[in-house]
Amino acid sequence: MSIAYLVTHSGGFHADELLSSVILTRLYPQARIVRSRDAEWITPAPDRVIYDVGRDHDPARLIFDHHQKNPPLRDDGQPYSSFGLIWRQFGMDYLRASGLPEDDLAPVHASFDADFVLPVDLVDNGALSPSGPLGDLSLPVLLESLKPVFDQRGDEAENRAFDGALTIARAFVEAAIARKAAKLRAEAVVMQAIAAAGDSPILELPMGMPFRSAIDKAGADHMLFVVHPRETDWMLAGIRRDPEGFALRADLPASWAGLTDAALEAASGVPGAKFCHNARFIAVAADRSAALELARLAVAEADAQTEA
Repeated sequence: MSIAYLVTHSGGFHADELLSSVILTRLYPQARIVRSRDAEWITPAPDRVIYDVGRDHDPARLIFDHHQKNPPLRDDGQPYSSFGLIWRQFGMDYLRASGLPEDDLAPVHASFDADFVLPVDLVDNGALSPSGPLGDLSLPVLLESLKPVFDQRGDEAENRAFDGALTIARAFVEAAIARKAAKLRAEAVVMQAIAAAGDSPILELPMGMPFRSAIDKAGADHMLFVVHPRETDWMLAGIRRDPEGFALRADLPASWAGLTDAALEAASGVPGAKFCHNARFIAVAADRSAALELARLAVAEADAQTEA
C-alpha cells in the first residue's frame, strides 16, 4: 500500500489528531498531511489515511473518525477519539518502527494506551475534564494552547501552528514510549537484584532506575530502602507504601532531617554522610559503604519504631 496523504480536518486542531499525526508520520514519512473538510479529500481512497474527520470508522478503508452518530467504543464502553482509533490500528507497527524488541511490543502498547491514549480520548469526548490547579498543564490543554489566537486565524496561521505543535507532540509521544520501554528493561535488572538481596530490607541497584513495578511483581513487601550509585556519590531512597501517593514504608530517621555534611555525619555517626532531605525520603552518601551503613541504621530505627 502506497500512502501519499494523511488527511485530517482543517481549522482549529486538538490533541487527538495531532497525536494521531505523530503515529502516522512515523509509519508514512513520505506522506503529506492534508488538513481539509472538502469531500474530495475526506472520501476514502487507496492513497490516504483519513482521521478525525469524515464521520465514519472503517479500518479496511483507512478512515478513523469518532464524530458519527454511533461512534466506536472500547470494550468497556469508554469512547475513542481519533488518537485511540489510530493507536489501536497502527500502534504495534509504530512500536516496531521505533525499534522495540518484539517481546516488549504488547506490554508497551497496552501501557501506553491506558496511561497516555485513553486520557486523551476521554478529554476529547468530554468524558474527562482537566481541572484543579494543574488542569491547564495537562497535555491536551497544552497542545491546544498552541493554536493561533482568535485574531490571527486563517489557513496559513493554522497550518503553521499545527506543524509547530506536531513537533512538540512527537517529542512527548517518543519520550513516553522510551520511558515505558526503559521501565521493562529496568524491571529485569531489579528482579535480579531482589533475588540477590534475599530477605534483606535493603535493595542495591547498579544505577538509578525505575524499581517499583518489579518490587510489586516480586511481592517484595519486606524491602524498605533502595541504594544505588550516581555520577560521583550514592543515593539512599525510601520505597513508597503504595504506587500512588508519597507515604513511605519507612522514613529516614527524624534526627537526620535537613542535615548536610559534618552535621549529618555527627547525627548519624557515618563518615561520608552528605545530605538528608528534610522530608526524609532520600539521603546522599559519598560512597557505597556509607550509603549501606545509613540504610542499615534507617532499617534499625524503623524496626525499633515498629516494635514500640
